[in-house]
Amino acid sequence: MPPDGTLSIGELAEQAKTTVKTVRFYSDQGLLPEALRSTGGHRRYGPEAPARLRMIRAMRSLGVPVPEIGRFLDRGDSLEAVVARQLDRLGDELAALRWREAAMRALQEGAPEQLAERLELIGAIGAPPNTSALAHYWRRLLPAGLSARLRNSVTERAVPQPPTDPTPDQVFAFARLHALTTSATDHCLASHRPATVAHPDLLYDGLHEAFQLADAAQQTDRPFSLSEALDCYVAAHARAFDTRDSPAFRRALAIHLAAADHPALSRYWQLAGELTPGLTLGGADLWLREALTASSTAG
Repeated sequence: MPPDGTLSIGELAEQAKTTVKTVRFYSDQGLLPEALRSTGGHRRYGPEAPARLRMIRAMRSLGVPVPEIGRFLDRGDSLEAVVARQLDRLGDELAALRWREAAMRALQEGAPEQLAERLELIGAIGAPPNTSALAHYWRRLLPAGLSARLRNSVTERAVPQPPTDPTPDQVFAFARLHALTTSATDHCLASHRPATVAHPDLLYDGLHEAFQLADAAQQTDRPFSLSEALDCYVAAHARAFDTRDSPAFRRALAIHLAAADHPALSRYWQLAGELTPGLTLGGADLWLREALTASSTAG
């Protein structure tokens, strides 16, 4: 070692128990700065270089990307921050692998004559998939006069999140849901959009409360809770139509809602139910409509 304490590229490689090629690569990437160049133009590295190179190699062995290592070494990022970001990245990669495995099993489990159709459906979604197409569907479906607050709230509740560890059936359900929402034309949406009401915010605020009560009623299995949810459900519709709750209104509402039911939305909620633990919005609405019909008939 010369008096200035610097190391040649070969000496650094030997001390770090690696190859000259590796030292040159990290040097070219800017992770291993040179202290100076010799009179012959050869690279020289400072005495801190072996420890720095060992740190680089340790982080690379764990899959930390070169830019992340650079942020840690030269830009003041803490090691804890680097580890946290790497764990997030690994979580995303594992989620993608779980979806790909389940997707392959969904293809494997189908009948041979279904393979091409399933491949086209499943191939149209990512791994893991995002829900932007489903959210776009709901933003187009909801009434134009609905406030942004309620539009976002309904959309968030109506769009099922992809399971982190899906079964093959769930992958196929999400693929079908994606196909249903992306194929919905404006004409198709108009045919199963909820009826226009004078006060959409009053309706959807009331429905939100009714669905929460219905969810609680199902979990506790208390008939009184269902009755309370039904009263709230009917009151929301009555306010939206500028009328009041009455036996006659309930009978008319039951007929109106049954006529407005659309196969595409029923299919949406069926598929969403395969992805969502608990009661979906569509499931709550169906439960309350059935309770309304039963109470109207009994009355």
